[in-house]
Amino acid sequence: MARSPGSMPVPVRWLVAISAVLSAFLAMDSLRLFSESPLLDFVITVQNHYYYALLALLLPLAYLIYPAHANATRYWYDALLSVCAFAACAFFFINAETMLDYGWEFSAPTHAVWMSYLLWLLALEAVRRCGGLTLFFLVLVFSLYPVVAERLPGPISGMSSSLAQTASYHVMSIESILGLPFRAFAQLVIGFLIFGIALQHTGGGRFFINLAFAMFGHVRGGSAKVAIVSSGLMGSMSGSVITNVLTTGQMTIPAMKRDGMSSEYAGGVEACASTGGVLLPPIMGSTAFVMATFLNVPYTTVALAAAIPAVLYFFGLFVQVDAYAARTGLKGTPREQLPGLGATMREGWFYIASFAVLIFLLVYLQREAVAPFYATAMLLVLNQLSAKNRWDIKATGSFLVAAGKLLAELLAIMAGVGLIVGALSLTGLSGTLVNDLLYLAGDSVLLLLLMGAMTSFVLGIGMTVTAAYIFLAIILAPALIQGGLDPMSVHLFILYWGMLSFITPPVALGAFAAASIAGASSLATGFKAMRLGSVIYFIPFFFVLDPALTMAGSFWDTLSATITVAVGVLLIAGSLQDYLPGLGFLDRRGVAGKAGRLLTGFGGGLVALPGLEMIGFNVGDMALLSAGGAMALLGILLARRPAEPVAA
Repeated sequence: MARSPGSMPVPVRWLVAISAVLSAFLAMDSLRLFSESPLLDFVITVQNHYYYALLALLLPLAYLIYPAHANATRYWYDALLSVCAFAACAFFFINAETMLDYGWEFSAPTHAVWMSYLLWLLALEAVRRCGGLTLFFLVLVFSLYPVVAERLPGPISGMSSSLAQTASYHVMSIESILGLPFRAFAQLVIGFLIFGIALQHTGGGRFFINLAFAMFGHVRGGSAKVAIVSSGLMGSMSGSVITNVLTTGQMTIPAMKRDGMSSEYAGGVEACASTGGVLLPPIMGSTAFVMATFLNVPYTTVALAAAIPAVLYFFGLFVQVDAYAARTGLKGTPREQLPGLGATMREGWFYIASFAVLIFLLVYLQREAVAPFYATAMLLVLNQLSAKNRWDIKATGSFLVAAGKLLAELLAIMAGVGLIVGALSLTGLSGTLVNDLLYLAGDSVLLLLLMGAMTSFVLGIGMTVTAAYIFLAIILAPALIQGGLDPMSVHLFILYWGMLSFITPPVALGAFAAASIAGASSLATGFKAMRLGSVIYFIPFFFVLDPALTMAGSFWDTLSATITVAVGVLLIAGSLQDYLPGLGFLDRRGVAGKAGRLLTGFGGGLVALPGLEMIGFNVGDMALLSAGGAMALLGILLARRPAEPVAA
């Protein structure tokens, strides 16, 4: 568990803040933000210089911010590890050009090999502290795999290397610690993380909650709809389900309980909204940037592809909340008790302005790497012009410490996942695993999808979303793509299923965090979240079978697919909540009512389901739409509450 900023010794806080500033400066300088050629050209002559400099600035912080164990009382060894990490990174920084010239990753001098051992061990310890034991053991096993690869049985055997060769490759090549995950972090992610932190520390969270209350607080179930909107927006920026629940949930969950919702229901809504936020453009946490690097496409392409599935998920959640409010007679908060829309916009217009600048630079100018730095600069300048939100020195320090902490944590995780990538690259296992998966599935795309869903879910339980995604993007995604599926849809499919563990018992970490705020049963909140977020279990199959939902088709294909899935989602949500907008209650008692609700939900699933030709079944869109529509209509007729008799 990380030390809170308040519990850090003052020198450590200063070190974290200074490291954050220097890391941001390095990132901006590498992107030519200050001049056409980097200001540090005389120091950083090759790209590896920049990468090792980032490691030297941020890796040592992992030992200072995260204690060796939960009950640590002495920290001298943390300082020692921090100094060792800085020294090792400095060694490789100094020798970066020589390493490239002489190919040290394959034939390094003895002293460089020993330094590689040191940095390898330090990276593993940083992963243990920042990423948890599950990720640590996975990284440990895979990073050592090249040493024993030839001795393992057929499907998991590979080319072996000596311990020295493995250490050299891990540390000095651009395929392991400095591999694709780390490069995505260094080239794209840093700016967006800083923008998200700046937005939170300037009061953006409070603004978005007030804005949501002003817009939706007065409608039925208003506080739950506020939670959906505000937590969705904040989750998109923070990229962390747990962090989002623990910040916005402190305000949204009590508001829902005051409006008459049960503790479990309030916690479930918040958990689902925070989970969906990580899937919502424009920021989507850090995973979307790694995805863009994997697919070799601009980040805006990933954000646009993710937009419709995310909107459909929130639509399903919104409809369920509205149906629940209608069924239970919950009313909104009186307008006089809510913040006014005009006043809210006047106080926080600069948040919208900074978002507009970010989106303009991302979408119109295609400057995705520099966009967050300009948006952050604008936000901070405008914030200082606001008397209400203006920072003093203490607030500025808190922002820098929070930024340094987040950068250090993610760098350690990216370096650890890079060790997995490097091991697979060094042994050649990544290619053979793809063929083995295809062989096991017997060329059945459906079986591959089901295997992918379950594997993503299981890995999502013990790993961060980004780590689980990267692991499966290397091993599983190529097999699904070779099975004939669209690459973008496949990568989003893996991301979605990796997120599901946050709302699915018995793990459901997002729901459990919300339950702790709501004072509710953790397991009951988890099941409530699972029911509310049920649409998310189906949506990945919809868009992987019909890439038009990820904007891979024509405009009319995308529009048609979106409307069809929205109708299906509406029917599924109505069957779960016993209420359909415009048609009323589906709560008839007895066998007929239960059968009707079941038929309505199943029919909605068939309506939303694209044609199955891609997975080997000769069933087209129209057949599914017709069968599903007829089934849902019959279900509605069976489940609809009979009309009350008119008094004579």
